[in-house]
Amino acid sequence: MTIQHHADLLEDLLPIIRAAGDVVMAVYRTDFAVRGKDDASPVTEADERAEALILPALEALLPGTPIVAEEAVAAGALPEVGERFWLVDPLDGTKEFISRNGEFTVNIALIEHGTPVLGAVLAPALGRLFAGRVGAGAFVEEGGERRPIACRGVPADGLTVVASRSHGDAAALEAFLGGRKVAALKNAGSSLKLCLIACAEADLYPRLGRTMEWDIAAGHAVLAAAGGRVKTLSGEPLRYGKPGFDNPHFVACGAA
Repeated sequence: MTIQHHADLLEDLLPIIRAAGDVVMAVYRTDFAVRGKDDASPVTEADERAEALILPALEALLPGTPIVAEEAVAAGALPEVGERFWLVDPLDGTKEFISRNGEFTVNIALIEHGTPVLGAVLAPALGRLFAGRVGAGAFVEEGGERRPIACRGVPADGLTVVASRSHGDAAALEAFLGGRKVAALKNAGSSLKLCLIACAEADLYPRLGRTMEWDIAAGHAVLAAAGGRVKTLSGEPLRYGKPGFDNPHFVACGAA
């Protein structure tokens, strides 16, 4: 796939993710019901309706490309993936959605050879859309304007660390950060944590708990496009297309 094709693909992705965000917000404004999935995680009509919009739109963009999507996988639809496939989380941060704090996102990423090459993360309640292509830069759209974003070097007063609002082990995080100069600790929901590093609002996100590939692939693409990286605790780049699509513990960081 050419560089120009990637550029066109990312722009074509944005109307899809905005439309999915509109569907999510339409449900958000109602007295929606919450159900439990087999793994005890919550699901709402918003998750399902957004995914139903996204899947045929992606098929039209890249016909025949496998799509790994959270709700389809939960229903038993797990496609075989090869060198190129989509990862979709139609509503990341369902707990944030249910608690109505606004920190939930719609996430779409394209994976090639085990690496996210482009992706978009929309926080519809916050009016922020993050997107990027690896090697070509990242941007945020908010308030009707688009501006480029990039990771920052570590400030002299120390790291701003982001942690999960709904998941996490405080003792494990404290042990991990031991010896590092930390200026602030922020809590944030969903894949926003990766995007906060990408737009120079944070520096480090250690994830010392379970995640799935669709949870973070789009944020990983934005962060990588902005000059950051995501690596395992052993220092290896985080890869995609793993058996079961589970992630090991990882660390997302900025340019420094």
